[in-house]
Amino acid sequence: MAPKQKQKKKSSRGKKSPKPILAASEDMEPVNMESMGHPEIYPLVLTTKTQEIFNCRIDEDVTDEQPYKLINKVDIFEDLRNRAAVSDFHPVKKIVQEYPGNELLLVYDKDFKYGLNFYLIGTEEGKENYLNPPEVPEEQEEYKEHIPEDVYVYKPPVSKPWVSLGSEKEIEEESVMESTKQITYMISQKRSEFGAPVKFSDQNASSVKDAYIECTAYPDKNFTLKQLEKDVGMQVIPQIKDTSTQTEWTYPKNATTQYYPREFSEEEKETLKQSKPLVDFLNNASISVEIALQQNEIMNTFTDDWKYLAEEEGTFGDKTDTHLKEYQSFTDLHSPTEKMITCVSWHPTIYGLIAVSVAVRLSFEDRVYFSGKLLLQPSLILFWSFSDPIHPQLMLESPDDIFCFKFCPSDPNIIAGGCINGQIVLWDITAHADRIENIKAGDSRSKKATLKPMFLLEPESNTEALYIRHCAVSSIESGHKKVITDIHWLSDTFEINRMGSVFENRSGICCQLVTCSADCTICFWDIRPQKPLTPQTTEKKKEESIEIPFDVPSTFLHLDLSWKPLSKIRLSKGETSLDYCPTRISLNEDHLLYKTEDKTLTQSKIVKTGEMNPYHNLESGMANLLKPIDDFCTKFFVGTEDGEVIYTDWKMKKDSETGRLMPKKPVSIHTIHDGTVHTVQRSPFYNDIILTVGGWNMAIWKEGVMTGPLLQSCCAPKMYTSGHWSLTRPGVFYIGREDGYIDIWDLLEKTHEPAQSQNICITMITYIKPWIFSAKQQFIAIADYYGTLRILEIPWTLSRPSTNEMTSVNHYFEREVKHLEYVEQRKNIREQEKKEMELEMEKKKIISVFYRDVLFPIPLRQKTYQKSKEQMEAELKMDYESYLELEKTVLINLGLLKVTEKGSYMDVV
Repeated sequence: MAPKQKQKKKSSRGKKSPKPILAASEDMEPVNMESMGHPEIYPLVLTTKTQEIFNCRIDEDVTDEQPYKLINKVDIFEDLRNRAAVSDFHPVKKIVQEYPGNELLLVYDKDFKYGLNFYLIGTEEGKENYLNPPEVPEEQEEYKEHIPEDVYVYKPPVSKPWVSLGSEKEIEEESVMESTKQITYMISQKRSEFGAPVKFSDQNASSVKDAYIECTAYPDKNFTLKQLEKDVGMQVIPQIKDTSTQTEWTYPKNATTQYYPREFSEEEKETLKQSKPLVDFLNNASISVEIALQQNEIMNTFTDDWKYLAEEEGTFGDKTDTHLKEYQSFTDLHSPTEKMITCVSWHPTIYGLIAVSVAVRLSFEDRVYFSGKLLLQPSLILFWSFSDPIHPQLMLESPDDIFCFKFCPSDPNIIAGGCINGQIVLWDITAHADRIENIKAGDSRSKKATLKPMFLLEPESNTEALYIRHCAVSSIESGHKKVITDIHWLSDTFEINRMGSVFENRSGICCQLVTCSADCTICFWDIRPQKPLTPQTTEKKKEESIEIPFDVPSTFLHLDLSWKPLSKIRLSKGETSLDYCPTRISLNEDHLLYKTEDKTLTQSKIVKTGEMNPYHNLESGMANLLKPIDDFCTKFFVGTEDGEVIYTDWKMKKDSETGRLMPKKPVSIHTIHDGTVHTVQRSPFYNDIILTVGGWNMAIWKEGVMTGPLLQSCCAPKMYTSGHWSLTRPGVFYIGREDGYIDIWDLLEKTHEPAQSQNICITMITYIKPWIFSAKQQFIAIADYYGTLRILEIPWTLSRPSTNEMTSVNHYFEREVKHLEYVEQRKNIREQEKKEMELEMEKKKIISVFYRDVLFPIPLRQKTYQKSKEQMEAELKMDYESYLELEKTVLINLGLLKVTEKGSYMDVV
């Protein structure tokens, strides 16, 4: 593999260098067979023309009996002068020049033992050994007889005439033949009806005969296929088991210590009980102790009232003000196209500096149509400072529009971003840190004292924008195929391998990334070189460092255009061939990245003092052994494009049938949101509480509770587009809507609806990012669809937590967990009761049928049935006669009917 890599790098250098190709290839080292134990042999490919020139034609000049040819050194030089780089001896030109003799030995390699059809022997000693091989002693000949003959020797294939063994009959039987006859239809129309106007009208299909025909599916036995033969391949592999142990070198020593209390003797105890001083002390102290116990039950006597009074009086701002106030806004006035903001991130260490990524506001079809114009416009990440709201401080260039990016927690000068074309981009702005960073000399004990806020500085040298090129981009073929929707740095406490197993971080810095894309994949990346570089390759890098542009650092040069993911996860939808499309992810260790400010400060101080930046020596810890971490949670939350919230595991498992690495089945899947999930974020106060925002509602989840969300809001007036937890209040979070409003939720005030809603802009809010400047002042960055970034000041009521807010919110979450458990328990009870009732009904039916068959046999039941029918007819007849008598009586009383002397009735007219 080493020769091929050299040739590839030389060719790439030849494209960039203004020198001719011949001059670049003269320094090429010839390839020898030193790896096979023959450094004097140099394989060659001789074309037919070259064989005719040097009289070494195969099977004519060189044969199996005499497979070699002595070629004069002068003839080779003459051929190099005539044909230059086209000559087949050009790769070994240096060997021919340094050869001490006049004739070189060229050998015909019939079996391609060294890979090519000829090889040249470059030393006199090798030529003599080939022409006059040394005699082999008898002992060595006996030793060769014992050498096993199963050593693999490559033999080229030999063409033979084809002999039929009956396979054409099997192919004819398995081929698909047309079994049904083709039917031909001819549709005709009168010539007079051509071009006649057509009138369409509505018609009820069910009211007209033969207008609606239902075609139901049924199995057709004529087309059932039976599998007669099945090809199954199997591969036997050895079982491998990795076992490791670590023993600390200590000297064990057993040591025990036992203490016994000092006690009075029984006589001394009796004496003390009867002593008058003890009785008097207990009588005097009992009253004070009872009063103190009563006071402790009433109120906390150890509360510092002055401390709480100072906190209440020394608050910043008006306590009655609950609305966000606009502090500043940023807009890129120099952009020729209309762009939207896709991601926002505050700088971890420099106060007043914020970075935003922008993208063109075009649909997929419009992007394809205007792709030629879009290539001429740079895709940027803009760094805005409070000191200059018009001119960006830095502009990071990328190959395509960036939709998400993150600062590295270990070094804020390292930035990773995800493009719309599926590539990952890395920047290193260490060389430009002095432009955006202002270190104030003074006392270093306070964190705030070492950093001077940017918005208090005057914009002297920040008027000119600086374009910074990227250090490396990932490979297009091996990475994502669609837009990258989310990116995260893994914590510096651990690292993973391609199987998903967790180990201790060997480098001590954040070296791995995780991304999710619209191509239904989640990828893990490692910025360190996976294979240690050889010294020769390192020297080659030093030679090529001259050709690297001066404004591009070589921090991640080993990753450029060759960076491949460490592992790739695809979330499958069960038995179907479809996959879930992830849009946001949240790992278990994300809460650690909220508290990396001290680490980034320390890292920046290391760079300032001149010490070695660990990102410039990523190979330092790769030689250390991997130490696995036990009891590490590898599960994480995923939000999808269809509104599902998935809780799954990133560890891979081997498929028992194919042997390939497959992702595990998701632990739980809940379809709560009726639209794309835009936010999946863990609370900065509770590691197991997750906020999801998507569609028309939001939900709060607790890790480990699989029955459903703790809180689910009702449908909002407009769709939700983004969300974020408050950094100082555990029960507050902000949610942006598509109509430009922001909903502020306070769980201590309301849980069924937002505490308040405020209008920010006239278009869709695309991103929300709060930031803490000091204990008395906080800001929140809100980006919109028109490319405007607004910085708003958070009021005192939304930034200052109450005394027991964290405990109260924690109790609320615990109550919701108990409520979910109760609902699930009642659901199980109802299902059990339903099953019991169904069983009881079945038992009653069986008992009734049993008694009916035993007490009333079939003949007896028939008689009883006939008798009851006669009784019913007699009863009906009697009822009818009584009705007639009642009718006559009523008519006689009304004078409408008169009784005659003969006893008959007559109507009165």
